[in-house]
Amino acid sequence: MLPLPRDAEPMELVTARLRLDALRPDDAEALFGYRADPAVCRYQNWRPSMLAEARRFIDSQAALAAPVAGEWFQRAIRRRDDGALVGDLGFCIADAQAEFGITLAPAAQGVGYARETLHALFGWLFGEMGVHRVHASVDPRNAPSMALMRAMGMRQEAHFRESLQFHGEWVDDAVFGLLAREWPGPGGDSAGIVASR
Repeated sequence: MLPLPRDAEPMELVTARLRLDALRPDDAEALFGYRADPAVCRYQNWRPSMLAEARRFIDSQAALAAPVAGEWFQRAIRRRDDGALVGDLGFCIADAQAEFGITLAPAAQGVGYARETLHALFGWLFGEMGVHRVHASVDPRNAPSMALMRAMGMRQEAHFRESLQFHGEWVDDAVFGLLAREWPGPGGDSAGIVASR
């Protein structure tokens, strides 16, 4: 299990419609485009104010082929058919637990990409990585994300009132969790995973 050596095989997951792999320098414009969108970043901690910030973010991940314990690790979410960047996924593994977050471009929302991505991630984390529990923090006003967590079979474990300060306001924080023994979740056997390497 973790920590993995820096020269480990690059983490890449493939689903029926998507590929989760490394962010590349030529992804910067697309990444900035959706991450700076007010509708997307409303519930996100990181909001790039210029294209250079997106480039720096991608550069910061370039040296990481595989996750390292205690560090956030980011993967691109791409359509398999044309390789277009449609979102990104980040996670941090520590003490056999993984926290995750997912962001999709507006045009890629509402077609099941988030659920497909998380099925692949959970299958990999619980299987190959031997993680005991996954969890996520969601702003309760973000109804689609709240519904996604429940659709993945996660349970809401907490609701903290005005516990985080985001973009100049105090906001609530809902915490969702899922244990390895509770997986596979809805859809069974990590639906949608074709291969991983």
